[in-house]
Amino acid sequence: VVLHYVPETQSLPSLMPPAHSASILVLVAAASGHTVVLVDQSDEILKKSTKGIEESLKRVTKKKFADKPEAGAEFIEKTLKNLTTSTDAVAVVHSTDLVIEAIVENQEIKNELFKRLDKFAPEHTIFASNTSSLQITQLANSTTRQDRFGGLHFFNPVPMMKLVEVIKTPMTSQKTFESLVDFSKAVGKSPVSCKDTPGFIVNRLLVPYMMEAVRLFERGDASKEDIDVAMKLGAGYPMGPFELLDYVGLDTSKYIIDGWHSLEPNNPLFAPSPLLNKLVEEKKLGKKTGEGFYKYK
Repeated sequence: VVLHYVPETQSLPSLMPPAHSASILVLVAAASGHTVVLVDQSDEILKKSTKGIEESLKRVTKKKFADKPEAGAEFIEKTLKNLTTSTDAVAVVHSTDLVIEAIVENQEIKNELFKRLDKFAPEHTIFASNTSSLQITQLANSTTRQDRFGGLHFFNPVPMMKLVEVIKTPMTSQKTFESLVDFSKAVGKSPVSCKDTPGFIVNRLLVPYMMEAVRLFERGDASKEDIDVAMKLGAGYPMGPFELLDYVGLDTSKYIIDGWHSLEPNNPLFAPSPLLNKLVEEKKLGKKTGEGFYKYK
């Protein structure tokens, strides 16, 4: 399998994973023996990504080969040999078996990319999107290979999180689906299958949960601090919903819920939040801006 990976380079990343985990997925694929081409918009971005991959690889190797430094050095060398970079997606798609896209969560931009690559990719090449909030079917319809199109949603941090959601549209062939499942297993992940429903499994449950926490706070039923403490101590969650919202980015959460609301305007789970909208309008987007529901130094 040749993994052609187009990492996220613009704002508004999908809920999971954040933009930087695109290059980490490249690392995971290369480390498992796949020939990988990492594609991005400029050589400067690629240099930063490559540096990040090398640093992550050293950390992984240090843990994996703690008592065998020579084996670790060999592992690093083999992994890096499997990785090349390019700024020309069209030029490298000619020799790929699998294209995984992880660019900005924008339907039109993604459609434009897939439509362009579809003209130059071999007939057997499978296209997959790492989107967490857009419909795979709509992306597939921008190509002529709807039967060779599916979703591969990885989670951050990719080296640690074992889950991959494999999304099968009504048009995805069984052969394509099985190939995506096999690839997920080959890179050491545990795949689960889901139909092309908003948010798939994890985010379909996670985003409404976070939004309901906001509504609980908006009504004055409980403070955001107490809600976070309750979910950590009562449900065993590592982060409370407001901490998680700030970590993910309030603009990202708003973008996702607005998209789902446009698809199902009568679904109360997808109703927008006035408070969330206000914070985003004020550029209080969470940890990345220093303030969201909480303030950060």
